Amino acid sequence: MSFLEEAKNKFQVLIAESDLEMEEIRITAAGLTPEEAIGKPDRQDYPLLTGKEVMIEAEFQGARGQAFTDHPGEYSGTLRQVLELPLNDNYHRALLTAAINAVLNKLSLIDKTIHCRNGDMEECVRDIVGWVKNYYPAVKRIGIIGFQPALLEAAVNSFGEDQVFLTDLNSNRIGSLEYGVKILDGSKDTEKLIQNSDFILATGSTIVNGTAEKLVDQFHRNSKPFAFYGNTISGPAYLLDLPQLCFYGRS
Repeated sequence: MSFLEEAKNKFQVLIAESDLEMEEIRITAAGLTPEEAIGKPDRQDYPLLTGKEVMIEAEFQGARGQAFTDHPGEYSGTLRQVLELPLNDNYHRALLTAAINAVLNKLSLIDKTIHCRNGDMEECVRDIVGWVKNYYPAVKRIGIIGFQPALLEAAVNSFGEDQVFLTDLNSNRIGSLEYGVKILDGSKDTEKLIQNSDFILATGSTIVNGTAEKLVDQFHRNSKPFAFYGNTISGPAYLLDLPQLCFYGRS
């Protein structure tokens, strides 16, 4: 059973107990522009701004929840109907993830289900790197799974370019040099990244692309501490008790 299947089962129990199964939820994608999602940050190399990813947003009784995906789509229906969707592609997985985030926010179980904006994004990544150094002072080498330029730059500034490893699944980015770090192929180099790192930061969008459970298995097999970063995984992380870092997300 995948992590998202497990989260869906726990989510289903939760909404049944709250008598919410037949309540309507609306999820938008095309109408959410990059500026609406993350404002106007100073840097322009975020994947959302370069057209490689899209932010979808679920709205449930005034509460909102978002999810990053490379396969966007809009949806409107009941929570029961969302739970009936097969989790066989990034589109359906993103819909469920955004829905979980919105509903758990409405139930006051989680916050930070909306992406931070503008200058907060730079502050957030510095705080993430600072958190790692504070709670894991022995860490010398850090791995990042999923290209996030500000996070990569903050990690390089703190650990040095020779001590930072990064994998990504975007074929146009693999092999390029970013902030002195060569981007490795996430489809085949992740195990090497984990073995070479003392701590791993993994993008929360792995819950949408279906790789999160494999990654956690690799982290555990290699006895490496880790945390997911970003708002996408907020709800599933709560339901599955996964470590997550997201300091400037909004409700």
